[in-house]
Amino acid sequence: MTITMWKSIVFKFIFYYDVLIVLFFIALNLSYIVLNILSFFSIKRYINELRSVDLKKLFQSTFYKPISILVPAYNEEPTIAESVKSLLQLQYPEYEVVVINDGSTDNTINVLKKRYNLIPVPRSLSYQVGCKNIKRVFVSRDYSNLVVVDKENGGKADALNAGIDVSKYPLFCSIDADSILEKDCLLKMVRPFMQDSRTVAVGGIVRIANGCDISYGEVSRIALSKKNLVRFQVIEYLRAFLFGRVGLSVLNALLVISGAIGMFKKSVVIESGGYRTDTVGEDMELVVRLHRLMREKKEKYRITFVPDPVCWTEVPESIKILSRQRNRWQRGLIDSLLMNIRMLLNPRYGVVGIFAMPFFSIFEMITPIIEVTGYFMFAASLCLGIIDLSFSLLFLSAAIILGIVLSVNTLCLEELSFRRYPRLSDIITLFFYGIFENLGYRQLSAWWRLKGIIDYILGKKSWGKMQRKGFSRKKQDENSIVHIDAELEELTDDFLKNRKKDIKSLRKALDKDDYQNIRTLGHKMKGTGGAYGFDAVSDLGGSLEQAAEDRNSEEISKLIAELSAYLEQVKVIYE
Repeated sequence: MTITMWKSIVFKFIFYYDVLIVLFFIALNLSYIVLNILSFFSIKRYINELRSVDLKKLFQSTFYKPISILVPAYNEEPTIAESVKSLLQLQYPEYEVVVINDGSTDNTINVLKKRYNLIPVPRSLSYQVGCKNIKRVFVSRDYSNLVVVDKENGGKADALNAGIDVSKYPLFCSIDADSILEKDCLLKMVRPFMQDSRTVAVGGIVRIANGCDISYGEVSRIALSKKNLVRFQVIEYLRAFLFGRVGLSVLNALLVISGAIGMFKKSVVIESGGYRTDTVGEDMELVVRLHRLMREKKEKYRITFVPDPVCWTEVPESIKILSRQRNRWQRGLIDSLLMNIRMLLNPRYGVVGIFAMPFFSIFEMITPIIEVTGYFMFAASLCLGIIDLSFSLLFLSAAIILGIVLSVNTLCLEELSFRRYPRLSDIITLFFYGIFENLGYRQLSAWWRLKGIIDYILGKKSWGKMQRKGFSRKKQDENSIVHIDAELEELTDDFLKNRKKDIKSLRKALDKDDYQNIRTLGHKMKGTGGAYGFDAVSDLGGSLEQAAEDRNSEEISKLIAELSAYLEQVKVIYE
C-alpha cells in the first residue's frame, strides 16, 4: 500500500472515531437527562410520603421486621469502636449488630474486647453460604444485641458470608466498618420491605463525613472538608446517588447498592449463593445476580433505593488512595457485568437486560476508553484539519456546560429536598467545585478508571491498600474516644519483652533443629497470647506447635517472621 492510501485510512479512522465520540456524547447525556427527570419526580414523591409518615410510630409498632447489621472489619482499629457505638444507638425495635473481624493484623479485635466487654460463647452456625474458618464467636456483657465473629482472613465478601451464617434475623443490613449511620436509618430502609413484600434489596444515600464532627457515634456537625479532593468527591457522590441510582430505581433497574450500606432479604441472598469471593466488586455483583435470579424464577420483585441520607462514610484524602479505590471500583464493575453477561440485551431479563446492562456496559464500563482516547483523537483531528477549531471549541464547551448543568441540578435536588448542608456558603462552594471538576479532576478520574480496565485485563485482583484516618471529633468528646486502658498498657510492656525473648529462643531452636523446644515455646505463646487478649499471638503459637510436630522448618521460619512483624506493630500501637 502506498503512503497516500495509509494516510487516507488513518484520516477515515480518525474521522469516524470523532463521529463515534459525538454520538456517544449525545446518547450519554440524553440518558442522564432522562434519569434526572425520573429522579426529580421520585424524590418529590418520597418527600411528600415522608411528611405523612410518623417514623416514631413505626419504631413503636409490633409489625416491624427484625434486622441483623453485618459489619465486616479488617484492620479498622482507628474507627471500629466509634462505628459500633453508633450502631448500638440506632432507633429500631429489634436488631443485632454482628461485627466480623476478618483476620485483622492490627488491634481491631482487642479494641472491641476491651471496649465492649466481650466473652466467647458457643453459637450454632448454619454455614448456608459458607466462609473461611470461624475461630470464635463473642457476645457483649454490656450489650445483649452485639455479636463479634473472629475468623480467618478471607476478604470482605467472605466476612459478609460469615455474618449471614451467624445472623439470626430475616433481613440483614451490610455496612462498612467505618460507616456512621443516621439514628433512624433502619426505620427508613425497612419501609420498602413493609410496604411491598416483593422487595428483596434496598439501598440508601451515602454522604461524606470528612470535615464533619462525630460525637457519641453520630454526626454532630455537618461541614465540608477543606481538602479539594474531598470536595470533588462530594459532588460525585451527590450526583451518583441523587439522580443516578434514584432514576434507575424508578425503573426497577438498580444494579448498584453501595457497600457502605445496603439492606437485603436474607433468604433470597442465601438462595442466590451469597457474596462471591472471587471479585473485588461483590456488592454490585450480588445485586446484579439477584436481578438475574428473580427474573429467571419469573417472580415479581423490587430492588429499590431510599433517596434519603442514611449513612456517612470516610473517603480518601490523597490522590494515591483515591486512585486505588477508583481502580478497584472499575474492576468490580467489569467483573459484575461479565459474570452476568447472559443478561445483556436479553429480553428475558426485562428492563435490566434491555436498558440497565447496556447502560452500565457502554456508559460506565467502556467510557474511560472512549473519553481518554477521545482527547487524543480530537487533538489529532484538529492538527490534521479533519475538524476545525470552531467546532472543537463548540463541542468542548457543550461537554463542559452539560457537566456543569448536571452537577448544579444535583445541588438543586439536594437543597430542595434534604438540605444536609446547612450553610449557604457550603452550597456556593460546591457549585464552583461542580464547575471546576470538569477541568482536570474528571480527566484524572477517567485515567484511573482506564488503568482499572488495563489491570483487569492483566488479571490483577487485589483491593489495594486503603487507609482509614478516623473521624474528627470535638475536644469535649475526647473522653468518648476509645483508648487502651491503663491496666492493659502495663501488662503489654511485660508481654512484649517476654515475647521478644521467646522469638530469640525460637530462632536458636530452629538453627539447632530442636523441634521439641519449638513446640514447647509455641504452646506457651498459645496460652499467654489468649490470656493477654492477643489472639494473633495465640493463633501463631498454635501454628508453631503444629509446624514443630510436622518438623516443617520452612513453615516455622515463616511463622517466626510473622510473629516478629506482628509484635512490632503492637509495639508501635502502644507507644
